[in-house]
Amino acid sequence: MVEAALTPIEIGLTAAIVTVEGDEPAILIAGDGAKEEARAGLPFGPFDPLEHRTFEMGLRAWVAAQTGLTVGYVEQLYTFGDRGRHVEAEDRGPHIVSVGYLALTRLPESAAAVRAAGAGFEPWYRFFPWEDWRETKPPILEDTILPLLREWSAHVPHKEPSRALSRRERLRLCFAQGGLPWDEEKVLDRYELLYEAGLVEEARRDGRESALVRGKLPLLGEPMRFDHRRILATAIARLRAKLKYRPVVFELMPPEFTLTELQRTVEAISGRHLHKQNFRRLVETAALVEPTGETSTATGGRPAALYRFRREVVQERPAPGLRLGARG
Repeated sequence: MVEAALTPIEIGLTAAIVTVEGDEPAILIAGDGAKEEARAGLPFGPFDPLEHRTFEMGLRAWVAAQTGLTVGYVEQLYTFGDRGRHVEAEDRGPHIVSVGYLALTRLPESAAAVRAAGAGFEPWYRFFPWEDWRETKPPILEDTILPLLREWSAHVPHKEPSRALSRRERLRLCFAQGGLPWDEEKVLDRYELLYEAGLVEEARRDGRESALVRGKLPLLGEPMRFDHRRILATAIARLRAKLKYRPVVFELMPPEFTLTELQRTVEAISGRHLHKQNFRRLVETAALVEPTGETSTATGGRPAALYRFRREVVQERPAPGLRLGARG
């Protein structure tokens, strides 16, 4: 009896490292642009079981080695192991399974070290322009995305497997159609629907039929290496949800800050505009901050009171976060 050869598997660690720079949420892009047509990619490296006792320890070690960056908050997202992640389908090389992580860091402390390592932070809305609702509904939705998705949802091939929700129902839920409010947490759902419809470059690169039958694809955000845009979508969705029940936003804030600075950071991450007085009432009710007794004149206008994170809140209740209401 001849035993079938087993495909070797390698475990990698991929990091979505987030900061806020100039009121913009930014993601660390790895400095190695020589691969896959020099597309932007997240930092990633191998897990070495002889050197790293845990996945997280391995992640922190190679992030520091590759970027000169010491990350603070780290959270495991998901394991990404779809066939063809790092290789062509016909390739018989090792199959790469990557454990994705969300990590948070502050600027400006990390900026110099990152630049020295040849990496850099880029706005995450460069990759997901339809997710930024701070000023208005992104024009790309009505101009490009929704017409194409409506056309796609109206034609269901006979060979397509049946699902609990139809294409039209998924379009309605993910993209707030039919009077539904926009849910900022559905970042991954929206990206995966665009991928399934063959509207993003990654679908064509992966050989998805829905993309191959199209002519020129619309430019729906900048594509990334491998499945890194899917990992980034997972990280954004997780962070947006986390804002509502954990004080993770303070991992991105300096030790002292004004309420305006805090609001702009929450708006940057959530991709939505927040009413100033409502936000301040929300912060006050949540008891997440306390005044330092000092003021800031950094804006050049009227002095603004400085605040700091009130650490005791994590011991006072199980889910201390900013419970943002649904968008109207």
